[in-house]
Amino acid sequence: MDTIIEKKKGIKLKHVVIAVVSGGLLFFVGYLAFGDTGSNFNVDKDSVTISEVINDKFIDYISISGLVNPISTVYMDAYEGGRVMEILIEEGNMVNKGDVILKLENRELYGQILNSETSLAAKQNDLRETQINFESRRIAGQRSLLEMEYQLKKAKRKYLQDESLFNDELIAKEVYLQSKENYELAQKSYEVNKFQTKQDSLLNTTSILDLRRDLERMKKTLGMEYERIENLNVKATANGQLGTLNAEIGKQIGRGQNIGQINVLTDFKIESTIDEHYIDRVKRGLTGTFERDNNVYQVAIKKVYPDVKEGKFKIDMVFSEDKPENIRTGQSYYIKLQLGAPTEALLLPRGAFFQSTGGQWVYVVDSSGTNASKRQVKIGKQNPKFYEVIEGLQQGEMVVTSSYDNFGDSDKLILK
Repeated sequence: MDTIIEKKKGIKLKHVVIAVVSGGLLFFVGYLAFGDTGSNFNVDKDSVTISEVINDKFIDYISISGLVNPISTVYMDAYEGGRVMEILIEEGNMVNKGDVILKLENRELYGQILNSETSLAAKQNDLRETQINFESRRIAGQRSLLEMEYQLKKAKRKYLQDESLFNDELIAKEVYLQSKENYELAQKSYEVNKFQTKQDSLLNTTSILDLRRDLERMKKTLGMEYERIENLNVKATANGQLGTLNAEIGKQIGRGQNIGQINVLTDFKIESTIDEHYIDRVKRGLTGTFERDNNVYQVAIKKVYPDVKEGKFKIDMVFSEDKPENIRTGQSYYIKLQLGAPTEALLLPRGAFFQSTGGQWVYVVDSSGTNASKRQVKIGKQNPKFYEVIEGLQQGEMVVTSSYDNFGDSDKLILK
């Protein structure tokens, strides 16, 4: 006969499991609905930099390093090549325009000048001989012309006498005709001789002029070669300080080779390089300032070079007014170069956070000072001290401005 088994009353294990699972589900649902779902990161408050957003004038400037150089540099090239025989002025010494710095020797040039002098002497002899010959021919031509003129007069007189006698029928016609023909022949011969003498004179004059021109050209050429000899004395081309001198005793210098430079110290300029990011904003005439010996000096951009090399471009600046008394070539100055007029703006102190976020977001500290949450912001211009805040922050808010590299993707910082 079957026995009826009664169900045991009370809490069993399965009831406990079901209750725990149900409670966990309810907690998770509640957390999703009402809790903070962002990731948090605990931070030692003393290990971060917290800066205040302020409202002040934003001075648009950049800090650059400049190197002092002479206002201009005059390069010296060898007008004539040769071997260095003597150096009269050493590097670093002051020179005046025209001072002989070094002397060169060029034996080949000496030979050329000797040949030119010999050629000039020969040309001068040729000219003298030609003038003598032309003068002799001119005199002979004049004598011949005089002789022909004398013969013409005799023939004319004989012709006129015979014509008168022929008209009086005192001589034969043949005698008259012969006198007439002799006169006409003498007349034509005189004209021919006169024309030839004139042509010879013109030819002689032209030939002598040509020879004289050749002689003058040779003299000029020789004079230029004498100047080449003078150019073996390398002279200072400006007043200033002799800089680099690329010459040693016995060294062969080529024609046109750079020998050195003269630094003109009547004034100075400051050369600097700037990141290409600013190339569209840096213009001629922009001003900058720097401090030296507790004094502030002002400079202005004189020239902006268009070439960009290794991500930088070059500028030249000159002093607007006074310059330091102890200024020297090669000194470095740290200059604040102003890019625009000051404007009112919200300012956030510069910090390493910018390298992590690119200025797109920051951690803003709440009023309790214990939490800092992510917030999207927009950064405008920047100078070495501040960022210009366009939107996303208010005056008086506190922002973590130190590096965010250790925070990962945390949405909130717990400041302890």
